[in-house]
Amino acid sequence: MTEPYTFVHLTDLHIGNPDIVDDHLFSDTTANLKALLADVKALVPQPKFIVATGDLTNQGDEGSYRNLKTILTEAALDIPVIFALGNHDKREGFYAGMLGQTENLAAPYFHAQVIDGVHVIALDSSAPGKIGGSIEPEQFEWLEAELNAHPDLPKLIAVHHAPALDEDRPDTEWESLTIADSLKLRDMLKGKNVLGILSGHIHFDRVTNWYGIPVVVGIGTHAATDVTYLHEGMRMLAGASLAIGQVRPSGLTISFVPQPSDRRELHSFTFADMAEMLKKYEAANVAAE
Repeated sequence: MTEPYTFVHLTDLHIGNPDIVDDHLFSDTTANLKALLADVKALVPQPKFIVATGDLTNQGDEGSYRNLKTILTEAALDIPVIFALGNHDKREGFYAGMLGQTENLAAPYFHAQVIDGVHVIALDSSAPGKIGGSIEPEQFEWLEAELNAHPDLPKLIAVHHAPALDEDRPDTEWESLTIADSLKLRDMLKGKNVLGILSGHIHFDRVTNWYGIPVVVGIGTHAATDVTYLHEGMRMLAGASLAIGQVRPSGLTISFVPQPSDRRELHSFTFADMAEMLKKYEAANVAAE
């Protein structure tokens, strides 16, 4: 390897449908994404791929995915884009609007490919009706087979919800994979050549050494969580960023690239408010079923 192997991590794009008024879209995510893609286009050398780890759209409707597809096409980047789905995504909308698929629309979207010697594995942690993430048994079965298919290659795992960091805190599962799935993933990845796990969901830049594996979370393009407010609740500020990953013989390097921002407040709520919102959100999804 004569130079670092470069890729780009985007997350939480929250792209909207220009034909629909969305009161829960707090920034111009289309403009933010276009600015980030312009930064990507200026990179030298160009990255091998872009991975977008979920919440690709804000509402999950087919029109929003068509809008995202148009933005990516107009950016004219000759780079593969690898998608993972998050809790704002809806599988039916993604398959129809992004992939033009008309069958098997409720299936989880998991896939993998080898790009110039790096094994990129994307999991679908979207759990219909839930804010937190989970991974179906069929995905775990597939993942085990996929890991064994290329045992000699370094691996990057893309999944919207990062593994749970506090395994004694089930009350925080809304921000991660379930604890049970996190432990299962830990055991499955043990001893494998995993460069890192790329995630999103919580809207702030964070790197964790999780059982020896770097777990990288990014801000995204919608809003930036004010980390200093997390003792009270969630305070969302104007902000967006991407991450540049570099693979070296020594391991993975991540550099965060924030967009200029005045960091004005866009939205905020306490954890008491959040508990009530979670109840209403899950009740609404149960009623819809």
